[in-house]
Amino acid sequence: MSARALMVQGTGSDVGKSLIVAGLARAFANRKLSVAPFKPQNMSNNAAVTADGGEIGRAQALQARAARVPASVHMNPLLLKPESATGSQVILRGHRVATLKARDFMHRRAEYLPAILESFRHLAANTDLVLVEGAGSPAEINLRHGDIANMGFAAAANLPVLLVGDVHRGGVIAAIAGTFAILDPVDAKRLKGFIINNFHGDPELFGEATHFLEKRTGTACLGIVPHFADAAKLPAEDAVALEKPQRTAAGPFRIAVPRLSRIANFDDLDPLKLEPGVTVEIVQPGQPIPPCDLIILPGTKSTLADLAYLRAQGWDIDVSAHVRRGGHVLGLCGGFQMLGRTISDPAGTEGSPGSAPGLALLDVETVLEPAKTLTNVTAVHAASRLPVSGYEIHLGRTTGPDCARPFAHIDGRPDGAIAPGGRIVGTYLHGCLTTDAFRRAYLESIGAAPSDLAFEHVIDATLDGLAAHLERHLDLDKLLALAKANRLNHRCFP
Repeated sequence: MSARALMVQGTGSDVGKSLIVAGLARAFANRKLSVAPFKPQNMSNNAAVTADGGEIGRAQALQARAARVPASVHMNPLLLKPESATGSQVILRGHRVATLKARDFMHRRAEYLPAILESFRHLAANTDLVLVEGAGSPAEINLRHGDIANMGFAAAANLPVLLVGDVHRGGVIAAIAGTFAILDPVDAKRLKGFIINNFHGDPELFGEATHFLEKRTGTACLGIVPHFADAAKLPAEDAVALEKPQRTAAGPFRIAVPRLSRIANFDDLDPLKLEPGVTVEIVQPGQPIPPCDLIILPGTKSTLADLAYLRAQGWDIDVSAHVRRGGHVLGLCGGFQMLGRTISDPAGTEGSPGSAPGLALLDVETVLEPAKTLTNVTAVHAASRLPVSGYEIHLGRTTGPDCARPFAHIDGRPDGAIAPGGRIVGTYLHGCLTTDAFRRAYLESIGAAPSDLAFEHVIDATLDGLAAHLERHLDLDKLLALAKANRLNHRCFP
């Protein structure tokens, strides 16, 4: 293994680890280094389809884009996709291998370490620098035995670690000092410094705290990173980002999106959030769907469970009333399945075997099947004849009379369905709204006034801006010097 590697861990979840890694990936790529992102274990229903035909966390796909390399299953070899409050689908190197309760996974997780290390070795053999992202916090010492996400992996791969804390969340001094204090001394020695992230105001006012932390931890502050407002333009890693009320204050065309309990691939909405003529509102549980022009039923990890959840919120009544008033509905993947007459799961693919009536807004039926479709595609939108780029990541087969009016054609086969009159549309194509010409045509067809937004350009420009932001506020030469190429330490695990 010849590559240097550096691991970024955090004082908690959502402190900016993914963003820091993405920015560093672009910054080091700009320095002509070959860079690969890596996250040993991730938990997210926001997934991306890779060039090598599997699925990984959306954050690692964004980091790969930042590094200007194709996304690979090796960049996130273990992905957990929650299906219930206590269990998750286990994705190993891009493909489902099990569905486990949380307790069972905790007992078995060390079994996945050899495959994780093999993926890490694969990336390290083909790049100059591997940027490794931890999960949650290493300070959860109750999870340390058998850990494969934070210090357990850092020990196995013999990596130096940077600790990121988010000052905007409050308590960052205690979080950083406390992390150093409660870690096992051997683990604590791996921490080579800390970064203060998301700073608002004058960084000089934090000077006394910096000196205190450097003295208390025996390591250096490697930078104070001010708040990067444009981060909101980048895809979020998981649904935590949706838990607070959200409403983009923009244009007169109103779109409402109910936040399902297992919402998945919600970055489908990102291009719409950047359209100046559109207002996107994420409808929180317990709230009615407000008057709007378009309701989008998003993807979900558990279609039957979220169909029941939708009904429990009364959103089915709101959707029906919206349709009676002449409103439009777009169902994406699991949302498409919900629009049909029935959804059946005879093999218990998502839970207990069973079936349920759908919303009956499309004359189609869906049967869930164990085999998962995972593919990047270029389709042709049936109505406009415009090309559409996207990806499929779903279980199930949908058939019925309304499929005779497809949303798109993929290599000659139809995708999706449209109800008579054209106001109810369903598709399996995630990411379709990132295609600018199609998005404009679709919005115009339902009464919106689209802009000339070049979505993919915005993402790349934002990544460039993030890289420049980190260049200004972190010592990248020092970070690169901290990274080192070491042999894997297999003795850390039995």
